[in-house]
Amino acid sequence: MVDAKREWTLPSARQVGGFLAKAWAYFLMTLTAVTMIFPFYWMVATSLKSEARVFAFPPEWIPNPPLWSNYLYMFTELPFGQYVFNSVKVSLLWTVGVVLSSSLAAYAFARVKFWGRNVLFLVTLAALMIPGQVTMIPLYVVMSRIGWVNTHYPLFVPAFFGSAFGIFLMRQYFLTIPQELNDAAKIDGCSHFGIYLRIMMPLSKPVIATLALLSFMGSWNDLLGPVIYLYDQNLFTLPLALTRFRGMYYTQWAYMMAGATVSLLPILAIFLLTQQYFVRGVVLSGLKG
Repeated sequence: MVDAKREWTLPSARQVGGFLAKAWAYFLMTLTAVTMIFPFYWMVATSLKSEARVFAFPPEWIPNPPLWSNYLYMFTELPFGQYVFNSVKVSLLWTVGVVLSSSLAAYAFARVKFWGRNVLFLVTLAALMIPGQVTMIPLYVVMSRIGWVNTHYPLFVPAFFGSAFGIFLMRQYFLTIPQELNDAAKIDGCSHFGIYLRIMMPLSKPVIATLALLSFMGSWNDLLGPVIYLYDQNLFTLPLALTRFRGMYYTQWAYMMAGATVSLLPILAIFLLTQQYFVRGVVLSGLKG
């Protein structure tokens, strides 16, 4: 009886405007999500097709039947396991090098007072503006002189000499940690390395996860470095190995997409495991802009 007595009123113009704005925002977000997911779906769908059905018209959105043998071919007819091992080895060593060297340099810029610290930090930031193509030939000459061409050393050893981006990212995060913790540790007789190891690093897990994930992805997807330094097929990494499916006149799209799908899985797994720290690291270090 009470509901029957309620008067039905038209929504106000403000309520209608808010509803339309929210509906438009959901539509744009859905459209953006579909646009970003579609290339991944096309990659996985193509990996399960025969070569004759890849560019069939009308498009075959769902492979019927799915050819799982494309994945079997990758591991039985090619040394794909060796390529995966090479990529894991190079990417892990590169990541360890970047995190270790960048954190040490960032601690010095954030907590150690020495003459010319700010100038040296600006010089380090200036290195971000130098295109990689500028140092490509000099670096190759150096690697060739010391006999590291056609080895994995050029692909991870430079990481142990610091990354300008990594130094900047970790320094910004170290500056958010209260100085009082350093002062208390110094009073207790702790050295700079002890403060770095026992205080700064345990409190910096979010930014370490962020830097590690970005570094691992950069090394995992790197194609130019392996193209320049490697010519022995047993040393190939995954991005370089995938180029074997592309010839001058013909590309094996199904096998290439199967390999690309396999190469995506480690990145996806690492991101899902570290996404909580990754988001916190991006926010607290000011990387979001």
